[in-house]
Amino acid sequence: MPKITIDDLDMEVPEGITVLQACELAGKEIPRFCYHERLSIAGNCRMCLVEVSPGPPKPAASCALPVGDGMNIKTNSDMVKKARNGVMEFLLINHPLDCPICDQGGECDLQDQAMAYGQDHSRFQENKRAVKEKHMGPLIKTIMTRCIHCTRCVRFATEIAGVPEIGMLGRGEHAEITTYLEKSLNSELSANVIDLCPVGALTSKPYAFVSRPWELKKTESIDVFDALGSAIRVDSRQTEVLRVLPRLNEDINEEWITDKSRFAVDGLSRQRLDRPYLRFDGKLRESSWTEAFDCIQSRLRTTDGDRIAAVTGNQCDAEAMIALKDLMTNLGSNNIDCRQDGAKLSSECRSSYLFNTTISNIELSDAVLLVGTNPRMEAPLINTRLRKGWMNDTLKVAALGPDIDLTFPVDHYGNDPRTLQSISEGLEPFSHILSKAERPAIILGMGALTRSDGPAILHLARNIAEEYGLIKDDWNGFNVLHTAAARVAGMDMNFLPSNGGLDLEGILSGAKAGTIDVVYLLGADEIEMSRLGDAFVIYQGHHGDAGANRADVILPGAAFTEKNCTYVNTEGRVQLARQATQPPGEAKEDWKIIRALSDSLRRSLSFTTLGDVRARLVEENSLFDNVGDILPSSWVPFGSYGEILDEEFKCPISNYYMTCPISRASQTMAECSKEFSSQSSEENFADA
Repeated sequence: MPKITIDDLDMEVPEGITVLQACELAGKEIPRFCYHERLSIAGNCRMCLVEVSPGPPKPAASCALPVGDGMNIKTNSDMVKKARNGVMEFLLINHPLDCPICDQGGECDLQDQAMAYGQDHSRFQENKRAVKEKHMGPLIKTIMTRCIHCTRCVRFATEIAGVPEIGMLGRGEHAEITTYLEKSLNSELSANVIDLCPVGALTSKPYAFVSRPWELKKTESIDVFDALGSAIRVDSRQTEVLRVLPRLNEDINEEWITDKSRFAVDGLSRQRLDRPYLRFDGKLRESSWTEAFDCIQSRLRTTDGDRIAAVTGNQCDAEAMIALKDLMTNLGSNNIDCRQDGAKLSSECRSSYLFNTTISNIELSDAVLLVGTNPRMEAPLINTRLRKGWMNDTLKVAALGPDIDLTFPVDHYGNDPRTLQSISEGLEPFSHILSKAERPAIILGMGALTRSDGPAILHLARNIAEEYGLIKDDWNGFNVLHTAAARVAGMDMNFLPSNGGLDLEGILSGAKAGTIDVVYLLGADEIEMSRLGDAFVIYQGHHGDAGANRADVILPGAAFTEKNCTYVNTEGRVQLARQATQPPGEAKEDWKIIRALSDSLRRSLSFTTLGDVRARLVEENSLFDNVGDILPSSWVPFGSYGEILDEEFKCPISNYYMTCPISRASQTMAECSKEFSSQSSEENFADA
């Protein structure tokens, strides 16, 4: 390990790190604009200058200088201070005086560094330059006159997002950052450039002129727009969520979030259910909680338990689901299902429905087989992990399913599910790659598991995992990629039919045939409502979406930002979401609604507080007591042998920007959907 001296402090540092990283290890703060830990080194801003000896008698850019044995580094000498002051003066030469109206104000790196290294005057007498604004889509607002050409956005788009659509054109004073062809940045992660931009050149278009950071209440929470459980911070003012930002979590989302996670929250204030409703003569009218409960009680009083069913949605919290499960048990019903999409999964083996490799470790794999999944749409941050493995020249990916663009090369094996049998028998080239790989993996998507032959595909995937060494003492390469934030928690608490109960297909068929009289939909909006027939439908949720339009009784619940609740992500990690705002109007937390309804039905539940509900969760499954941890799961046989149908895989997500009641109510997501669908149509027309 090299021995160096930093400001008279002798220390040893790891081989191969830069001077900037060494200074950070020593606790020295080095200003920077272009340098970022997750991006390649550019060395354009020169703000990180330090004095190094032995070496040339001039400041050196610490971000691009490798540490050498015997270096003597000074971070606060007169030479360094003068150099940084000069760099700051150059950076501010053309920067406009926009701070009072800039959305970056209060969170601006340039503003902070100018306070430390700036001057109260400028020697630049010429006219400041002005740069034309660029079009980057409905999410990113550009004021490129503020740009200091750090190229963070360029490197993010090229290296992380995998869409090299941003670059710098021109030289010297004529240099400009722009999108090629002046089109929207076509990536599900595009808005992360807003966080990366150290000045106010790239800001949030929907959030423009809305508030200042010091006005906001900041709440740490969990994202529920996919099954990853990304760490987020919810910024709210009074009763309204104004923005969502990523939090650092190396195990899941690093420091990125998807565009939907960031911007769909404006849907929280639109089309909300804020009071109970009852349907009379085919029309919904407002009612009180007492009237709604009395209506439900009168209907259930004359209904046998085996003619009652419950289905939970994709964003339900664990507390609400365990409350509903206990209520159904008290009513004598085993017709319950948390698999709103009809996935053919069982709770008998936990490994059979988890992303066992874990999100952070999937990038360590050297061969991955994708079956019926498009991670770019279903879990963009897993796609970035796969891309990182490919960029390190350690990962080969093959896909069986629709032809997809994952932003990196993929060997496409067509869309015939029977090819999976050929891979299992060693008849495909990728079979040899899997057999030679040290850390092989398979990822099954909902496009493969929601089919009628889902159990056979699951069984065949297990065979591949066992035959090709995907299951080892220190490695489990079998993965199921969920699209619903609520799914794993529902599986863990066994919110599934038992003792002859009906699953989703049985519930819908029974409702259509008249053998199911009452259906309780807990945030379930993605099922075929037309198949509910004449059943009496109770809908509990937070938006006036498909379920509310079909319901006979509507009970207004709380969205994920309006309650303290528990989720389990696709890798089996228990996570807590925190309440940021209050539910609107008369809406209540979901478990409290079910608890009050149980009293009205004289089928009282055993808990009265949130702590009691969570104790009930732990009683149902001790895994819920290990918040933040991933516990090992046993590997036992699962799936069932059967015929693979000659039917192509279909992607479960047809429109990335509208996948749930919140995103469908979002004006921003509607603009994105319109923008990128029209852009895709234009590209297809040009290709034709």
